[in-house]
Amino acid sequence: MSGRLALRRGVVVSAEPLLVEIAGERRPAWADTALLGEMREGDEVVVNVAAVELGLGSGGFDVVHVNLSRGLDGAPAGDAHVIKLNYTSLQHPVEPVERELGRFIRPIGGKGAPTPNRPPVLTLPLHGHLAPAAWAAAQARPGLRVGYVQTGGGALPGSLSRDVATLRERGLLCGHVAAAPAYGGEREALSVAGAIDAAANELGWEAILVGPGPGIIGSDTALGHGGMAALDSAHAALALGLPTLISPRLSSGDPRERHRGVSHHTLTVLQMLLAPVDVAVPANEPEIASILGRAGSHRLTEAPVDAAAYAAANLPTRTMGRTLKEDGLFFAAPLAAGNALAAAMTD
Repeated sequence: MSGRLALRRGVVVSAEPLLVEIAGERRPAWADTALLGEMREGDEVVVNVAAVELGLGSGGFDVVHVNLSRGLDGAPAGDAHVIKLNYTSLQHPVEPVERELGRFIRPIGGKGAPTPNRPPVLTLPLHGHLAPAAWAAAQARPGLRVGYVQTGGGALPGSLSRDVATLRERGLLCGHVAAAPAYGGEREALSVAGAIDAAANELGWEAILVGPGPGIIGSDTALGHGGMAALDSAHAALALGLPTLISPRLSSGDPRERHRGVSHHTLTVLQMLLAPVDVAVPANEPEIASILGRAGSHRLTEAPVDAAAYAAANLPTRTMGRTLKEDGLFFAAPLAAGNALAAAMTD
């Protein structure tokens, strides 16, 4: 049974950083200004406090639901008539990036068989893999046009990720498509398959990173977690006839046994995939390779890792409170996967 929204009235006491006073307490908050408009000091707002009050690890701030002072006169821009977040109070029109029906040709000829000379797709298990993978791909193949498709499984707003903004500013990503239920990317797609198809055929991307936004949904269950988004993403890439790679979730420092070594998130996805994929493995990790090799009939691709160079690149080097030095294996996985993605361009 779903719980009711935990909504509270508050007043903006600081716009940058955003602080909202609720019942006399000043609390950090986040507002999706693309949907709600700007926030100014003194604005009366309604705030969703559920994540903070539940003590979620990724919910360190409240989320503004509506600005009562200046957010009630908004109107959709343009003539888009397709809705995202439909039948919720945040439903809004978007212009989908999917190709017209008459131009779609189903490319797959055999079960999971990739079509030659097509952009490879690297499926990421969580958002922390995005920056290392994009950086490694760019180092291995300078000038590579690699873009990011944001899926469900983590945070849904496209504007929430500082990593995406940084990677775009530095030219390490050539684009950002938010695939439903995610929204608010530079472009919008109604499905992951539609986003990947558009990236491969319309947007000029040479390689595609697909994965959830910041944070990851978890429930201490085998299948009830955001990591399952990788299964759907990999199947979409395979069905579109694209070379498909997996960046495994690894850790040498996670205090939870189920995520140490090879995470159960990755093992579950590999065991449930309906066709083989390429799994990137950091070089000189025979134990990790052995575990991944037993998870299905997948192809293991060993790739080099330059953690020192990544550490000097002024990109994110923390995951869930742990630094690169404290959990080198976590970062080794996407660094290897980015190299493998670049290598797949020449295969």
